[in-house]
Parts: sequence; structure tokens; C-alpha cells
Amino acid sequence: MLLREVEYARPSTIEEAVALLTEHDGARALAGGQTLVNVMKARAASPDVLVDLADLDELRTISFSADGGTLEIGAMVTCTALAASSEVEVARPVLAEVASTIADVQVRNRGTIGGNVCVSDPTNHFPPLLSALDASFTVRGAAGERVVPAGEFFVGVYMTAVGEGELLTKVSVPTRKPGTGDAMAGLTLGAHGTYVVSAAATVGPEGARVVIGCVSSTPVRATAMEERLAGGDYSQSAVKAAAEGLGATLEPPSDVHASADYRRALAEVSAVRAVLQAAERAKG
Repeated sequence: MLLREVEYARPSTIEEAVALLTEHDGARALAGGQTLVNVMKARAASPDVLVDLADLDELRTISFSADGGTLEIGAMVTCTALAASSEVEVARPVLAEVASTIADVQVRNRGTIGGNVCVSDPTNHFPPLLSALDASFTVRGAAGERVVPAGEFFVGVYMTAVGEGELLTKVSVPTRKPGTGDAMAGLTLGAHGTYVVSAAATVGPEGARVVIGCVSSTPVRATAMEERLAGGDYSQSAVKAAAEGLGATLEPPSDVHASADYRRALAEVSAVRAVLQAAERAKG
């Protein structure tokens, strides 16, 4: 289906982009377009103005904070760039690992980390992973910048803390400390498809963080499992015991891909696999 007529703007600065988004109630930011353009073709969304961010090179950078403690990823960084980044490989290699499994080469070349998280599709890869990594998101609007932690950024299906007239500019991820490992596990629709259920985990000196995806409108922290792992025992039997009952606390949907009960069971299996792999990586 062809797109309906829409106004198009291509700002050269972030300030100009924010001004355009503020001035037009029906404006939408266009990053890689891998979701938005298809949604527009299906007439499920009809923005009045497309604000193309393609010329904003400052949103395509990957760097470290001044103190070296944070990896700062511009919202327009593509999955391909993430997968090839030496900074990502040093600071948080799981990001490159996961980015390289998303869809196909064409999508990875166009799709951006900012677009992936702002779509806030429960089946997407980055929302649960960034939640497990304790990421934060820098949002700019007419009133200035604000930083939103991952636990507050994802509000619902296709809904985030980015409001009207605002723009996600940066994703900040703490760099990996010694003795820390990260992993993501789950079941996808094909080798490079979206998730049916996902689990992301980080294991380190401060304990474990476990986040489940595809079981709710937003990523779900497995806090009870984390508390059971607080003693630092990451043996297979201990991790399996910590995950027992996790599925019963979830209320996932049923659809053509999986029933709610199957998702509950898969959530426990995926959480165990993610934690075990993260713990193994922490040793190295």
C-alpha cells in the first residue's frame, strides 16, 4: 500500500529537530524507518510531518563518558555499527552480540538502537537487554534535557517516556566492571526473528539483574529470582531453584506463536540460561 501524502523535513541540528517536533502536533521522528514506514503503509499511523534525523551525525556516535564509566550510544547508531564497534566490544560486548542477531543485513544497516527502544515493541531485543544493563536514556525537548532510567522509560506497548515534542538523543550504559558477565537467551521466530520470550541477565560483584521480555507490555524484572541469587551461588542447581515459580508470577498474552502457559514455562527456562551464561562469562 502506498503512503498517504505527508510533509517531510530534514533538520541539520538537534535543536531544529526538536523545534519541528514541538511546532507540529502530528510530527513523528524518522530514524531508520524499519517500523514507522511499514506502519504508515498499513495506515496504522498517519503522521502529518516526518522529521528525518538522517543528517544528525551527532546522534551516530559511540563514545565513553569523561570518567570512562559509561558507554554513550547515539540514538541514530545502527545495529550494524553497534555490532562492529570497538568501544562496544570493550565496554559491553553483549550489545554487539545481540545487535548482530536482529533481522537481516538490510534491516541492521538501517535500524537504529533509538528506533528499536522508542517503538517499545515487547518482542524487540533491546528493551529487556538495556533494562538488565541498567541503561539510562537522554531525552531532549524544548525545555532542555532529562535522563530517564530504563525502569521508567518503557511505559507500555509502543509507548515510552519520550513525550510530544521530545527526542531521544542518547542511550547510556554502564561499562562492564571486572567480574561481570552479560547474556541474553530466549526463543525467536527463526534465527533472526523477533522474540516469543526473552531473558536478559547481568551477573557481577553486586549480584544479578534478570529481565524478562515478551511477557508483558514492558520488560519485567525478576526480582524474586535476583534475591534468591544474592548469595552468589550460580551453580546450575542453584539457578534453576532460584527460577522456580517465576512463570507463575507472570501474566503473558496468548497468541498464534505461543500460549500464556508456554510463555510462563519458557520464561523460567530462558532466565536460567541467561543467568548461567552471564555467570560463566563473569568468570572470564
